[in-house]
Amino acid sequence: MATPLSPQQIHPPFAPYSHGIVVPAGQRLVFCSGQLGIGADKIVPPDCVGQTRICFDNIAAILGEAGMTLANIIRINAYVTGREHLPDYMGVRNVLFAEPYPASTLMIVSGFARPEFVVEIEAIAAGPA
Repeated sequence: MATPLSPQQIHPPFAPYSHGIVVPAGQRLVFCSGQLGIGADKIVPPDCVGQTRICFDNIAAILGEAGMTLANIIRINAYVTGREHLPDYMGVRNVLFAEPYPASTLMIVSGFARPEFVVEIEAIAAGPA
């Protein structure tokens, strides 16, 4: 199991995430490309909540092929197109993860390849070899 790093001499995380994660020796890593909020049916929900759910569902499917789940995620990089999307993204993310929380970065970007997308999420997972 990954071990969170939370040094007392730095400011605590602003949300449920870890400043760092130590992956035990012998674990294998899975790197998930950035996932957009588009389903296999090519439908893109108009809202950040719907798109975020699809992003994490897609990541769960990728990890499933490697015999892992969202619980194996040790690092999340997420990108949204505006501050107004932060609460919706974080609301979905916070329901999906428990301690030890993955390390996480959330950035506001100017946009994605298609204008209907408002969120993109990439992840790194670690699990038994």
